[in-house]
Amino acid sequence: MNSTKRPPIQFGNLPDFENTEQAFAHLNSGQLKKAELLFSTVGNPTLVKLGKVMMNIALALRIPVGWAIRPTVYSHFCGGETIAGCEATISTLASNQVNTILDYSAEGKDSELEWDRTQQEIMRAIKATEGDDRHAFSVFKVSGLASTALLEKIGTCLRPLENLESATISLNETEQAAWQRVKNRVFDLCAQSAAIGKPVFIDAEESWIQPTIDALAESAMRTWNVEQTIVYNTVQLYRLDRLAYIQSLTKTAATEGFKIGVKLVRGAYMEKERERAFGLGYASPIQPDKAATDRDFNAALEWCIAHLENIALCAGSHNAQSNALLCQKMDELGIDRDDERIWFAQLLGMSDPISFNLARSNYRVAKYVPYGPIKETIPYLIRRAEENTSVSGQTSRELELIRRENTRRIRESKKLKK
Repeated sequence: MNSTKRPPIQFGNLPDFENTEQAFAHLNSGQLKKAELLFSTVGNPTLVKLGKVMMNIALALRIPVGWAIRPTVYSHFCGGETIAGCEATISTLASNQVNTILDYSAEGKDSELEWDRTQQEIMRAIKATEGDDRHAFSVFKVSGLASTALLEKIGTCLRPLENLESATISLNETEQAAWQRVKNRVFDLCAQSAAIGKPVFIDAEESWIQPTIDALAESAMRTWNVEQTIVYNTVQLYRLDRLAYIQSLTKTAATEGFKIGVKLVRGAYMEKERERAFGLGYASPIQPDKAATDRDFNAALEWCIAHLENIALCAGSHNAQSNALLCQKMDELGIDRDDERIWFAQLLGMSDPISFNLARSNYRVAKYVPYGPIKETIPYLIRRAEENTSVSGQTSRELELIRRENTRRIRESKKLKK
């Protein structure tokens, strides 16, 4: 298969995240105007809350909503309903030196049959990347493969960085059988990724199930990250304890002889985390403010890049300052921009000024490309809208750049007509 073609490496000139012509070159004028309307909408908290209520009502009443979603939020944030349906998006990204991360985004499953089906679809997505260098990683959520109640119960039995194989977990016979099926699903996906030599992300989730996800990811790293980095755990730096977690994991990996794969993100469950902590009367695990999250995220970037001999890093960030910091550190340390140990990643339909300008400057960049049946991706789409609303400054900035590019194109069109 075709791989993304990369321009010659040039050191010294850092990406210009203000370059809207490069950032939106992959969108025609109609698509750009639709993006402007979409970001104007998701920047309005009242409209987002109303849309969420209406969508949940429609789902409960089994009212068809695909006709309204497909040409709007779905087409902007998702690649298609199937892997084959994502081909146009994959090709467009590749032609702009941006790789793909196929993300099966169906959520909310609650039976062994549905978890098996989800695992089978993720397996198909992993296999679809074999021999195709347009794909950078595969990805999955453990909660898509297991009961969250079971993940939460197991987490209460685990100590931080405890070897999963030697952990004492108190489960009844039915739970033990279910837990074995969960491990089989997770490890089969990791084994397939290792077999084709394509790394896989294990996404981060809520704090009450994250200890179990950490333990599964660490166990997979011990197995498949000896010679190369196949398995990446995801670390949410809006949590108070995650910088210390990365530092401790680095020491454990060095002692036990395996490599670390880590995807750094700020986090996606802030309001849910705070509400649960308040409701159950325990201290919130979330940073007190955005400044503290930014501080720990940037500190984690610097920690990882200082330990590249044993860490492979993906900066999953929509924050221009953090991306610029990583670029600067790479240049200062003389690290090649196409070093396979360092990737940048953003979500499809978001932060194009970051993604495409990084790619044009020869850094390794990938976009999450969610896919799945429209009805089943609605929870994902609602989260994207809520995330954009909660990060109002970022949404305003994205909208400003889209409008700036629209204005530039209009001016260019007028010049050509003269």
